[in-house]
Amino acid sequence: MQTLEFQLNGEYVELNQLLKMVGLCDSGGAGKALVAEGLVSVAGQVELRKTAKIRAGAIVTLGDVQISVIAQ
Repeated sequence: MQTLEFQLNGEYVELNQLLKMVGLCDSGGAGKALVAEGLVSVAGQVELRKTAKIRAGAIVTLGDVQISVIAQ
């Protein structure tokens, strides 16, 4: 499994934007599609809210890629 770290600027990042910022999709719209298909998990639970607020400490998984969100 590939692990990425994302340094959070601010209180939270929307899930679809996080996927775009780490390079797992080309746009926020593509990120929304991945979430809508049920392919993204947050803390081990499938997340269907495209703009879910992801805060520091969260672990987001898409396929074999795990994103650790850390405070800056």
